[in-house]
Amino acid sequence: MSQHYIGVKQVFAYPQPRAGEDGYTVIYDYGTPEEYRSWSPKAKFERAYLPMGHDADGSKVTPIMVDSVLRFAPPSTHGEKTTVVGATLAAGDFEMVDSSSCVDPKNYSEDVGAAICRKRLEDRTWHLLGFVLAWARAGLKL
Repeated sequence: MSQHYIGVKQVFAYPQPRAGEDGYTVIYDYGTPEEYRSWSPKAKFERAYLPMGHDADGSKVTPIMVDSVLRFAPPSTHGEKTTVVGATLAAGDFEMVDSSSCVDPKNYSEDVGAAICRKRLEDRTWHLLGFVLAWARAGLKL
C-alpha cells in the first residue's frame, strides 16, 4: 500500500551547471564506500537542503543554519508589561511564540522584552535543528 514519507539526509554538494542549467552535484554518504553522486537542479536543491556554512564540518548546528531558517515577527505589547514575539521557521507553516513580562510596569521596555523573546526562540531553533541534524546524519531508528 502506498503512503507518504519524509526524508532528511545530510549531503555534500557544490554548484555545477549541466546542459546550460544551474544546479548542484550532490554527494551522498560522502567519504564512505557507499558514496554516490547525483545532480539536482538549483531550485529543487535549494528548497530541499539547508546550508551549514562553508567552514562547517557537518557535525554540529551552526549560527548560519539558525539565522537562515528563523523569521521574527515584530514584537507587540500586551497590557502594560508583557512583550510577545512570534517567529516562523523557513518551512513556512511552523510558528513559535514567546513572551516576556516584568513585575512592575514602570520597568517595562518592549525592546528588552523582545530581545529576551528572540533569544529564547533562537535557543528553541537550535534545539529543533539539532534533531534534524541527528536524523540527517544517522537516519531514524524506529
